[in-house]
Amino acid sequence: MNMEFVTYEVSDRIGYVTLNRPEKRNALNDQVVTELKEAFKRASEDSNVKVVVLRANGAAFCAGADLAYLQQLQKNTFEENLEDSNHLKELFYQIYTLDKIVVAQIEGHAIAGGCGLATVCDFAFSVPEAKFGYTEVRIGFIPAIVKVFLLRKIGEMKAKRLLLTGELIDANEAKQLDLINKVVDGSDIVKEVSAFCQMLIKNNSGQSMAFTKKMISDVQSMSLEDGLQHAAEMNAKARASEDCQKGIASFLNKEPFIW
Repeated sequence: MNMEFVTYEVSDRIGYVTLNRPEKRNALNDQVVTELKEAFKRASEDSNVKVVVLRANGAAFCAGADLAYLQQLQKNTFEENLEDSNHLKELFYQIYTLDKIVVAQIEGHAIAGGCGLATVCDFAFSVPEAKFGYTEVRIGFIPAIVKVFLLRKIGEMKAKRLLLTGELIDANEAKQLDLINKVVDGSDIVKEVSAFCQMLIKNNSGQSMAFTKKMISDVQSMSLEDGLQHAAEMNAKARASEDCQKGIASFLNKEPFIW
């Protein structure tokens, strides 16, 4: 697929998915969502990639849906809008369940759908001046899809505050609310994100991170008993994996881990 608004490249086992529509503040439309889905699919299937970074060119990380796109949605039938909503839902779910760790590198405002993109990543680093918010209620819309993920991420009380007020918060407050992991000066964020990714790449089994990420997603919808049974089964499955056998052998023989 020839992509116009998203780029994909690999360096040092990191797959970089970059929003590249700076003149529109990396706003989302059908084509951008399609290209993001394709880029994350490539990263998932790329044997040279162990961790994925989502970033953006320009002053904004992502301003949500663009104006022309919002105007077009008003003319759509219910069926057309449902199809479009499912398109975005599939992207968020794809990132949230990707079999590789996804790190958001946020160097500008992340608003509405853009904040949704940051929400579904496993980790998020932001510059101090970035603003975050789910502003949908201020234009008579609803933050429907991201709500499902945000409740899991930060809990009901904090999610209600952000979703029902539509207020914008700065990066430091976003960190206090557990929406992002770390605030880093703009001059250091590239180096900081790269170092974090390399720590994961060099220290951890990719298979183990994938299993653990999937379990975190799965067990939250299970009863306590079902969750524990699932955990026991995954524990047994992991013991038989090549990575586990390799890791235990290296540990017992006091040899360096090479992942």
